[in-house]
Amino acid sequence: MSQPAPELLDQLNILIDKLRDESSHFQDSHEDTQQWYNRGYANGMVRGLIVVLKKQQPNGYSLDDDSFLQGHEVMAWGKAYRHGEQVGEKEIYEITGHH
Repeated sequence: MSQPAPELLDQLNILIDKLRDESSHFQDSHEDTQQWYNRGYANGMVRGLIVVLKKQQPNGYSLDDDSFLQGHEVMAWGKAYRHGEQVGEKEIYEITGHH
């Protein structure tokens, strides 16, 4: 499988940066499930890029530490994070043509 085009990777990096920046205080905002979703989506994108690019830290990104979700998994915001993460990872595979 070939690597995604550099232009596509640049666009994905911009989106990851934007989502992470906008949701930088997501842990302080339990009532704002959109921030949790966005942070999860960005993390899912990174998870997908790890698989697609075969690198542990694609473009210098690290995965979020799962420990912050302990005790929050069953709450609306924890579920929003996990859902965003699943969608972000799935869409990376779709966008890059990785099956």
